[in-house]
Amino acid sequence: MREHGILKRVLIAYDEIIRRIRAGHDFPPEAVTDGATIIRKFIEEYHEKLEEDHLFPRFRKANKLVELVTVLNAQHQAGRRVTERILAAARGSLKSADERNRLAQDLEAFNRMYSPHEAREDTVLFPALHKVVSPHEYDAMGEQFEKIERQTFGGDGFDIYVDKVSALEKRLGIYNLAKFTPA
Repeated sequence: MREHGILKRVLIAYDEIIRRIRAGHDFPPEAVTDGATIIRKFIEEYHEKLEEDHLFPRFRKANKLVELVTVLNAQHQAGRRVTERILAAARGSLKSADERNRLAQDLEAFNRMYSPHEAREDTVLFPALHKVVSPHEYDAMGEQFEKIERQTFGGDGFDIYVDKVSALEKRLGIYNLAKFTPA
């Protein structure tokens, strides 16, 4: 579940970019690329792949939460399409109001889907995993996931991507957590 923390931090960065677009303010275009690349490499190609290859099949086999798993999987596919549009927009000029508004709409769509998506996984799917697999199988999956992470990223992928998302937040001026405290 700690991987969802990285997703949530990118969603917050996307919110900041949306806020600036809607207010007519500038934003660093590379922040869009950085955020979408974190989503592509860490969330889609690693985190979601683990869910799709190792968790979802276990729920289907046990005939547990099959409808939820089906929706989550469909959302993964939709998220990948939106990420591709975000990356394509970032490769463009983002100078016209139309281009910026289309980008904001895609960022909003991504955030609107993934906030409840990650919350449902954290509160329903992941807790239910203990009912679908034995404690031994659960531990073995954890070890397997750590091995996949080291192979995929050449080390602790979580730490690598925490650094990347921190750099994104700094680029947008939203790294300082105190800025989010209401007066």
